[in-house]
Amino acid sequence: MELHFKYNNGPVDEAIRQLIGLSGDISRPAIVREMILASLKAGQEDNGKVDLKLMNSSLKEMRFTAKVFGPYRHVKKVAVFGSARKQPDETVYKMARQMGSRLVESGYMVITGGGPGIMQAIHEGAGPEHSFGVNIRLPFEQESNPVMKGNSKNIVYKYFFNRKVAFLKESDAVVLFPGGFGTLDEAMETLTLVQTGKRNPLPIILMDEPGGTYWSKWIRFINEELLEHSYIGKPDLNLFERADSVDDAVHRICRFYYRYHSLRYIGDKLVIRLASSLDEENIRKLKNTYNDILLPQGDIYLSGPLPEEIEEPEISHLPRLVIDFNRIDSGRLRNFIDEINRE
Repeated sequence: MELHFKYNNGPVDEAIRQLIGLSGDISRPAIVREMILASLKAGQEDNGKVDLKLMNSSLKEMRFTAKVFGPYRHVKKVAVFGSARKQPDETVYKMARQMGSRLVESGYMVITGGGPGIMQAIHEGAGPEHSFGVNIRLPFEQESNPVMKGNSKNIVYKYFFNRKVAFLKESDAVVLFPGGFGTLDEAMETLTLVQTGKRNPLPIILMDEPGGTYWSKWIRFINEELLEHSYIGKPDLNLFERADSVDDAVHRICRFYYRYHSLRYIGDKLVIRLASSLDEENIRKLKNTYNDILLPQGDIYLSGPLPEEIEEPEISHLPRLVIDFNRIDSGRLRNFIDEINRE
């Protein structure tokens, strides 16, 4: 029997309906139905067990991720990356420990890879109750650190791609200390997703120790090779910031959420939720300054919640800024958010 996502599967649709009913308390049954059908179709189409095993493990890992993070949706979180090889007597380790402490004092929870080095230092500063670990099974180097071992908020993944989704889906800011290939991979992955609009804007802080050159040399490479040869545009440089003090980095993260709260797309509209409103004069200035990021004859205007946001009653009181954004200029969009955060 060939299965379809449309409701034309006869007894299979009826069996799925009964299964969902018997299970009870199923949220969004239409989506769950499609997930069941996708599994059945994969089983029909599989000619070996490797693909099915990958799908099965991925689904189980992402379900568990949602379960662990779910109770903390109301708390903003900062993902921190950095070398697993740094030692407690090194400056960047001490800075990372201080970073964890300062972020918690500012109302954030922290997410790291859950391993040693910079990751452990962040957790030491933040404390286990304010920490998540998203670890990966490796044959070396990546055991859970003592702070996170046995913590119910420590997840161990089989696949890097699921781990990356967890990091970036759950984070409201990203801090990158010096590190190896993994840290650079996370830096480029985050920048790529934000640049292409596959991830909403967020602070991306490149953290050097005072006098350090790790990220300043990286930024020089970005300017001299990528920008100078037109592999990226100048506004793309707005997607990240360099800091060499913990206080500066934490201030930059907090400042990003001074007035900006969150955003979502509704049809062709970009809806930015605000912690406090803007007056008409400021909106007029925004229209003039950021006309280049609007669709032809596009507009920027204040609004209450749109009908499509009815499933988010907890933020229904927030004013909205509705933008006919062209979905191209992510670097300029970051400038726009910085502008609305100005007092």
